[in-house]
Amino acid sequence: MSFDNNSEKEMLAHAVGAALYMPATRQTIAEDLLMGKIEGLVSMVIDLEDAIGDYQIDIAEDSLVQQLFRIASYIENGLMSLHQLPLIFIRVRTSEQLQRVMDKLEESLELITGFVFPKFSAHSGVSYFEIIDHYNRNQANNRPVLYGMPILETSDVIFKESRLKALLEIKSVLDLYSDCVLNVRIGATDFSSLFGLRRSADMTIYDIGPIRDCMADIVNLFGRMPDGQVISGPVWEYFKSDRVFKSQLRESPFKETMGSIGRKVRKEFINGYMDGLLREVVLDKENGIIGKTIIHPTHIKPVQCLYAVTHEEYMDATTILANNNGFLGVLKSQYSNKMNEIKPHLNWARRIVIRSKIYGVLHEQHNFTSLLTQSEEVYV
Repeated sequence: MSFDNNSEKEMLAHAVGAALYMPATRQTIAEDLLMGKIEGLVSMVIDLEDAIGDYQIDIAEDSLVQQLFRIASYIENGLMSLHQLPLIFIRVRTSEQLQRVMDKLEESLELITGFVFPKFSAHSGVSYFEIIDHYNRNQANNRPVLYGMPILETSDVIFKESRLKALLEIKSVLDLYSDCVLNVRIGATDFSSLFGLRRSADMTIYDIGPIRDCMADIVNLFGRMPDGQVISGPVWEYFKSDRVFKSQLRESPFKETMGSIGRKVRKEFINGYMDGLLREVVLDKENGIIGKTIIHPTHIKPVQCLYAVTHEEYMDATTILANNNGFLGVLKSQYSNKMNEIKPHLNWARRIVIRSKIYGVLHEQHNFTSLLTQSEEVYV
């Protein structure tokens, strides 16, 4: 299913997917989008915060505005369509900068899906969302809604003695402005820095105990169904690395779907950093997290591939939803390998169907490795 920044909120929240960060000082943003240079790009975050030096703020803001004006001119001149754009977000430093950037962008603000709020707290959050909410309430019906995506990454959230209080206060702000909140993002890099930690390319964020525990609490509080927020996983920061441990990704999924070329494809995509990325995305999904901050274009395809719904998942989900009529409590999976309980698995089934509309459903004989070959025949 196609989508853009005018699509409904639930769809957009799940569709952010692999969000590619790039500094606002990058001079080729407009050209990259016009020429389609970043294969598979679905969402991007133009960064005015950590990727920008403190003495570059004015330069970065001016560069950002110029690039977006250029994109708007491409659209006005028929060189590209608004529907061809990825979801575009801007990460700002403060609420003052948020308002300043919005004012500078003028009509080009319609290109933006939303803003990312780093080091989010209950105190700073109100200021951010007041601006977004005021904008949305005063726009004509044909203008896209603006969304905010808070990043939880401060010491009061990660430190155990203050975590629950901080999270509850943040939740109260997000509940107040729920219509403006697209998803909640986890800033594991800032969390790790508070302990002098950094995960290696062979590990996942779930191997780092203090971060794993905090992420569990964030999911517990913000991910409760049916009204929970979509939670997005931490950035994967490696794009080159030597392997220390043996790869944990089996060869069989590649062989089963790609035959003799499977081993070759596996070698191309699975290396020191990619193996860790794939394992972390799988663990994200198992923990109710969808979406991933990425810093390199080579991450886009493998992350997006892993969000595709398998045929087995889809059949289980649709069967559960179809039988949610009070006449059955449990039934055997059509794959005859598991038990599907209607009530306990209902929320899971709804999430699978949402994901299927965005990322597609694979044919019965295919898994995510099939998508690495870019074959359209792998989808139902």
